[in-house]
Formats: sequence, C-alpha cells, structure tokens
Amino acid sequence: MPTTASAPVIEAKGLTKRYGDFTAVDGIDFAIEPGEAFGFLGPNGAGKSTTMRMIAATSTRTSGELAVLGFDPESHGPEIRAQLGIVPQADQLDEELRVIDNLIVYGRYFGLPLPYVKRRAEELLEFAQLTEKRKARVDGLSGGMKRRLTIARGLINAPKAMLLDEPTTGLDPQARHVLWDRLFRLKEEGTTLVLTTHYMDEAEQLCDRLVVVDQGTIVAEGSPSSLIRQYSTREVLEVRFGSARNEEAAAAIQGIGERIEVLPDRVLVYADDGEGAMSAVHDRGLNPITSLVRRSSLEDVFLRLTGRSLID
Repeated sequence: MPTTASAPVIEAKGLTKRYGDFTAVDGIDFAIEPGEAFGFLGPNGAGKSTTMRMIAATSTRTSGELAVLGFDPESHGPEIRAQLGIVPQADQLDEELRVIDNLIVYGRYFGLPLPYVKRRAEELLEFAQLTEKRKARVDGLSGGMKRRLTIARGLINAPKAMLLDEPTTGLDPQARHVLWDRLFRLKEEGTTLVLTTHYMDEAEQLCDRLVVVDQGTIVAEGSPSSLIRQYSTREVLEVRFGSARNEEAAAAIQGIGERIEVLPDRVLVYADDGEGAMSAVHDRGLNPITSLVRRSSLEDVFLRLTGRSLID
C-alpha cells in the first residue's frame, strides 16, 4: 500500500546486501520521515551508494525488509521510480542537447503530457537559476551549472522524495553553496531529501538527521548537534609542538580535557573549555609552536567513529 502522510517515506529493517563473500550493507535499520532531510555519512566504500541503489529500486537486497513510499522495491520498482527524483554521482546529462531539451526529453520518459513537461521545465530552469542558459548546449556549462541542471531534471516528475548521491562532489565552494541553497528551498517546500556525502559541513548544513555508516553498518544516528554532544566535547584545542615532539608533549598533558589525540602534525585536546585547556598546557611548562581553539564539529565525530586511516 502507498505510504500515508504519517508513515515513514522510507523504512528499512535488517537491510542487507552481499556480493558473494563481501557484505556491502550489513543489517541496517533506519526510518526517514516525510519532509525530512536525512543523510548517510561515511567514508568511501561504507555502503552508502549501495543503500541508495536499493532504495531507488535499481538493486535488489539480499535480505531484510525495505519499504519505499509504502511499496516493496522488489515487486513495485516502476511505481517507486515514478515518484522519486534521482541525482546520481555522475550527471549523466545529454551533452549535445540544449539545457531545456534535457529537461523535456527526460520528462517524457515518465509519460507526462508534453504541455505539462514544457511548463514544468521552464519553472525548474528558474528554480535552478539556469533560465539564461536554456538554449545553451550542456557541454558548455560549468560543473556547478551541470549539477543544478541534474537536480532540476530529477524534479521534473514532482517527486515525493529526492535521492542525492554525493551531490556536490567536485564543485568549488561557491557552486556548493548555491546548490545548498537550492536544496534547502526544496526542503522548505516539503520535499523529502535523502543524501549521501562525505563532506561534514554539507551534512551539518543540510541534514535534520543522519546516520554514520562504516563498513556496511550504522555506528551512530541522530541530528548533527546531538551527535557532536554525544561523541565530542564543546571545544577542541589544537596544539603543535613539532612532529618530533608531539608524542612527548601529549604524554606531558595527559589529564587535560576529556580526551587527547595525537596526530602526525598536531595534538588535539578535547575539552568543554578550550581556553582553560590552553592555560593548563602552559601551566605544565609547555609552549606549543601554534595553538588554536575551535568549536567541535561533525568531522570530529566522524573521525572518532570511523578512524583516520585511509581506505581505498
């Protein structure tokens, strides 16, 4: 049965996906509410994109339960895809067509009447700030413009939910902020947003709630602010003593703050009062080369939960 206004838009219980002996998604549970901006945050290879493909009914699950808009993707793929907006990692636009024609042709795939598609395409060009480029060929657009066009294309069927797989990867800061503004406007209009990202600032800006995924499992869930409160401190003191002295200095400042982490280039002191921690470091006769007190961020949470080792 289709979802009701009060039911989750997407709900998974024990969702699992295996490829031979490799488990990409390992028995995860989550529920996404109508109008929510929900994020899957994790390193490359964590299982984010695999989960999105199962939600989009383009990949079957190995086991567990999954309901999307009240339907089982295994048996109602076409009905689900007709009500979803998809923004894949790669733009997949027709480079040789004009901007407006990319929208019109894509809209016709849904069987929508041509007059409606043309009217909807013009509305979406304005939404994406691409009206002046409507007759331009796609291959002449910047990366940010192509990404906005891809989002506009994903909205052509007035979807109930948008799936965005790493929507701002490869964009410069200005283009990312323009894209964030467009997505925030969608959320204000009541569209459910489901996104994957490994950008911490993006997750903090866009997500009402998120799950941190690592090696196919969910290791934490909550709003960005609640996760920071739970897994980090209010502030972080960053001190540099020189790569040859960081280990020795870290041993000398043990007990300051709640936790100390030694990195190759600096020492992190997690404390509710960063300035107080800095004073305590000086009281122990240590004078760092540089010091910085900052607010704790989602990146601190992410690195604590998933580690700092590079995974290929």
